[in-house]
Amino acid sequence: MSVRRKPPRSARRHRRGRPARGAGTDRSTRTDPQGAHFSEGRFSGTGYGRKFERFVALQAKLLDPDGCPWDREQTHRTLRSYLLEEAYEVLEAIDTGDPGRLRDELGDLLLQIVFHAELARRAGQFDIGQVLDGIHDKMVRRHPHVFGRRRAASSAEVLRNWEELKTAERGANAEGAPSLLDGVPRSLPALLEAHQLSQRAARIGFDWDRVEDLVSKLQEEWTELRQVLFAPEGTASERIEEELGDLLFVTVNLVRFLGLDPEAALKKANRKFVARFQEMEKRARQQGRRLSEVPREEMEKLWEESKFVVSGRTV
Repeated sequence: MSVRRKPPRSARRHRRGRPARGAGTDRSTRTDPQGAHFSEGRFSGTGYGRKFERFVALQAKLLDPDGCPWDREQTHRTLRSYLLEEAYEVLEAIDTGDPGRLRDELGDLLLQIVFHAELARRAGQFDIGQVLDGIHDKMVRRHPHVFGRRRAASSAEVLRNWEELKTAERGANAEGAPSLLDGVPRSLPALLEAHQLSQRAARIGFDWDRVEDLVSKLQEEWTELRQVLFAPEGTASERIEEELGDLLFVTVNLVRFLGLDPEAALKKANRKFVARFQEMEKRARQQGRRLSEVPREEMEKLWEESKFVVSGRTV
């Protein structure tokens, strides 16, 4: 005789139209260690996690004994230039406005992150999971207006809170007091460093009130530079360098104050110069000469003509 087994209690509840224990609870809702609640369900079915794990496994395979000889020779230090190169290529892709190119360059940059994390894992230092946990928890801490009880009425207030939280996390510096500027890497290119230093100071209110004040300061620095350049008794190169640095720093401040990116502005100027210079070379070749063979006075004329051509106007 067969014995009919009763269905589980949860199933019986469901069959009678009542929710089973736990039913209706979004299992993708996550409680963060800091108390933040948010749903990860929006990404269910995308396969992001599986794809990322597959990519991490691929890089691990390349570093295995039977993997790629070149990969196995690399260290954090040997990869430094590649990391910088990929970051700049992402910026260039952004400037082109080509989403396909940006997608590809972001992939190349992601490779560098996974590569470094896998090297660290093999050295017993940390792994990519700890990298992800670290940045996740940091973003939760830095957004108390989203995941906590603090409120932020504007993006400016968000940035001020961000800097305060970063300072608190870093703790005291060598002198025993925290500084908003501690987190700006001294290894940054000087233009980017100047931008970040002035930006962080501005976030707590240490900034110019009007653009006219900055323009006046720029004129003041230019006057000081002229004084040392044309001093009758001459000036040491160190003093000239100092005044040039002051002028550049104020220029970066002006660009930042106007809401622009000094790196992007200079990049555009560089590309404009390249386009005009190459037009000069083209015109010299049309005359059967190399540009280096053209007298300076004629170069100036070619330059003016090239400015019109590059800007889309005819000469």
